[in-house]
Formats: sequence, structure tokens, C-alpha cells
Amino acid sequence: MDGIVSDVTVGVKRGSDELLSGSLYNSPSSGMSSIVTANGNDSKKLRVEDRMDCPPSRVLHIRKLPNEVSETEVIALGLPFGKVTNILTLKGKNQAFLELGTEEAAMTMVNYYTAVTPHVRNVPVFIQYSNHKELKTDSAGNQRAQAVLQAVSAVQAGGTPTSGTTASESALTPAPSPVLRIIIDNMFYPVTLDVLQQIFSKFGTVMKIITFTKNNQFQALLQFNDPVNAQQAKLALDGQNIYNACCTLRIDFSKLVNLNVKYNNDKSRDYTRPELPAGDGQPAVDPSVAAAFNKDSSSLLGTPSGMVAPYSSGGGFPSSLGFAQGGGALSPLSAAAAAAAAAGRVALSGHSGTSGVLLVSNLNEEMVTPQSLFTLFGVYGDAQRVKILYNKKDSALIQMADGNQAQLAMSHLNGQKMYGKIIRVTLSKHQTVQLPREGLDDQGLTKDFTNSPLHRFKKPGSKNFQNIFPPSATLHLSNIPQDVTEEDLRVLFSNTGGTVKAFKFFQDHKMALLQMSTVEEAIQALIDLHNYNMGDNHHLRVSFSKSTI
Repeated sequence: MDGIVSDVTVGVKRGSDELLSGSLYNSPSSGMSSIVTANGNDSKKLRVEDRMDCPPSRVLHIRKLPNEVSETEVIALGLPFGKVTNILTLKGKNQAFLELGTEEAAMTMVNYYTAVTPHVRNVPVFIQYSNHKELKTDSAGNQRAQAVLQAVSAVQAGGTPTSGTTASESALTPAPSPVLRIIIDNMFYPVTLDVLQQIFSKFGTVMKIITFTKNNQFQALLQFNDPVNAQQAKLALDGQNIYNACCTLRIDFSKLVNLNVKYNNDKSRDYTRPELPAGDGQPAVDPSVAAAFNKDSSSLLGTPSGMVAPYSSGGGFPSSLGFAQGGGALSPLSAAAAAAAAAGRVALSGHSGTSGVLLVSNLNEEMVTPQSLFTLFGVYGDAQRVKILYNKKDSALIQMADGNQAQLAMSHLNGQKMYGKIIRVTLSKHQTVQLPREGLDDQGLTKDFTNSPLHRFKKPGSKNFQNIFPPSATLHLSNIPQDVTEEDLRVLFSNTGGTVKAFKFFQDHKMALLQMSTVEEAIQALIDLHNYNMGDNHHLRVSFSKSTI
């Protein structure tokens, strides 16, 4: 969007950045607000409207931040949703402005945190669109923030920052291995394999975990799909506490580059091979650990009252991945899961009562079908049954193969646009989706996909487990017949209602990358054209890509 209509008239001198201060929020009824410069000085008073109704912008205003918050902690709020391109913290005002790479990323972030209150250092913070379309920060006064941004961007891109950054160069050299060695110091409370998986999956697809005790310390080896993800996790989590003031993570790269997991139980897990045995005498979940988490939580670290900080990076800032103490009903295990979900992608292992059934709401009831939901949610797991609710046709229940897949689909698809509407995805209280009674016509609203040949994750160890990415404008196409040209595919995808911006064949012409102009257009194209018959029984396969063209 080019500019916005605003009730604020601000005279901005070149080089100074004037931003709204907290007085607007401290006394919303007054209708008065001061404008502050980047260093926090008050400027002239102006009348402003309440900005809760601001149109979307890639700049977000974050308020009620705790004292002494670090730039890294603020950046961590935005990282799961896309590239963070700029930051300005107003230390004296307990506020910050965060600029994301695209307006879509900012919208996904606002939509997510509308449903789940974000916390930084156990303090709830508030996020909304800013009047500003971009941040023009004075680089001289904002050097530290820019260095942190540069370091984070380099790790996200898998490179190293340019010289001159204040971030530790050793932390940013190319990752030697996708396997991390994790030691838990100060372990007052049990840390399970599942808690580790929930925390680390924020940074990428966790493939395997092995836990063991060595030198009287709980340790783990954790393998990511990609060394870059391992590097990002190490940078952000090394030195952090899982629970308040204890269970500190010490993280190094392992000399191993691949883990060999023989059993799926409470000590080791291979998420790409769910068919592995539990092993002799090994329960799938250790009863004593399960009992500890199900006990009255006064025996553990207080009772979490809600979400926690998405993770702040090390850098010597005291922080915790744990939760506020006080009333509430979440167990530490489910709160750790919730914290990971708040920070972005999360894949739970399916125990701790996680249902495999999702409730999807705010659907476009004129357009949505069980088949379209099956295709979209099938990117993140094997959808078994889909039911559009008879009395509420803008809502549907989707039964995934397990709780892990349900969590993965929820974290990637909540807040995305489908048929022009931003959909909401939550876990349902239902354990299964009931099929209609025999002979009852439910107008095709319920469909059983249990035996569908289109399930992507049926085959153990399938490469599809390694290629799970968030919705993106770039699509990966495969199974393309040899006689199909670039023009054929451009026309085919343009007919889904979007614009094809770029295209690139792989060398063998059986695969290609195709970029639509928006994520919403790419979602639509995937729904319409995954499994499309290109002739000679060649069915096109479409998935989201992490690459750009």
C-alpha cells in the first residue's frame, strides 16, 4: 500500500524519526498524544485517533515492554513470521517499532498475536499496526540494533554478517553440522524429549532426538533438517532458561552429522520414522515423568498463567523460556508447547492429550469444500476426515493422522488467507470427526479421506518430511511431463486467478519453481492444481518452497 490517510500531521526533519509515544495508550480517552523522536524527547502535542483501526502496515508498534528489554527479544517476536528488516526501541517509553519484510508477514504476526497474547520476560505485550509505512532510523544512534539485525539476518540466510558487526563472529560461521549437543544445567525440574522438541522446532524441522545422562548431567543430541536451522537455534537459545531461573540450555555443535535412532520412546525419537518400535521394556512415555507433569503443579515451577516469551537470544540478557507464576491451569509441559507455538512453528509429539482434530473457522462458506481443505491441510499432514459444520458453514473440523501433524498445520495455517478470508485454526476438543449415519444425506459436507492415495506422509522416511515449509509465494512443482513448456505452466497457474511473477525449471525439467505475486495467490494455486492431471497420467505435485527465484 502506498501511504495511508492519517489524522496525525507530523513535520519530520530529514534524519530524525518521529514516532507515537505511550501517552496515547495510557489515556486513550484524552485524544491527545505526544510525538517522540527516536531518542525519546517530547515534541509538540497533536490530536490523534485511536490507532487500533490502523490499516495494515509492515511496521508494527509494540508497547508495554518490560524495562531493559533487549533488541534481540523484540526481534524474536517477529522472526517466526518472516524477515525482520528494521527495529527501533524507545527504552524510556517501554515501546518498540518492528519493521517486517512484507505487509503479509506483519498481518500474519498481528493475526497470530491477536489470538495468543505474546509475552516478553513473562510480561504481556501489545502489538498493533503502526501509522508508519517504513522505519527511517538514524543509523548512528541505532548501531547496536542494526548489528543485532544484521547478525540475525545472516543466520537466517545461512551466511555470515559483513565485517563491522558487534555480534560474535564465532557464533555466525557456517554451521558445521545439523546436529546439536545440548546440556541442561541447573535442572531442578524434569526436561523431557518432548519439551526439547517443542522449543527447538521453532527454528526448523526437528528430525531426530536422543537423550541420555553423562557425568550426572542430562544431555541430548538433536538433529535438524538443515545445518542453518541448527545454527539459528544455537544462536538464539544457548544460555537461556527453559523454566524460571533454572534448566539452562548449553548448546554446541556435535561432531556427528547424522543420528541413528533405533527406538521411538521417551529417551529417543525419529520423527521421520513413526513406525520404529518402542524397545524392550521401554514405555512410549515414562510413567514417572508423565505423573510428575500431571501432579498438582505446586510441586513444579509454580503454575503458568499463559504464554511466555518467544525466545530471546543469549548475549548475557537474563531471560527465561519459562512462564509467569500464579493462577492458571496449564501444566509446564503444555505451557512449553504453547510457548513454542507462540514463537512460530511447533510440532508436538502427540502425547500430553493433544487432539489430532482441528477446528477451522472464518472460512469462505461460498467457496470452501472438504476437498480444498484436504488439499491445503494435507501439506502439513495426512488429513483423514473433513467435516464442514452443517449449522455453521464457515467452520470445519479436520482430523489429522496425529496430534503432531495437527500442531504443525495449525502453526503454519492459522492467520493465512484462503478464498479471500483470514482463517483461524485451533485445536478442537473432539478426538475424532464422526461420519454421517448411513443413508443420511449431509450435502457432501463430510468426506472420509482415510484411504486417499494423495497422503504425503504415509511412507515412513519420505523426503516430504524434510520439505515442510510455511505458506510462501514460491511454489515447488514436480512430476512435470517432458513435453510441458514454461508457457504451458504459466498459463495454467495464471488461470487460478493470480499473476505468475517468475518461473524457473530445474535441470531435468521434471521439477520447477514458480512464484505467484502473493502468498494468498500461491495458496489458491496449490489448492486448485495439486494433483492436476497434465496428461499421460502425470499428476502435478505442488508444495510451498523456501526458495525464491
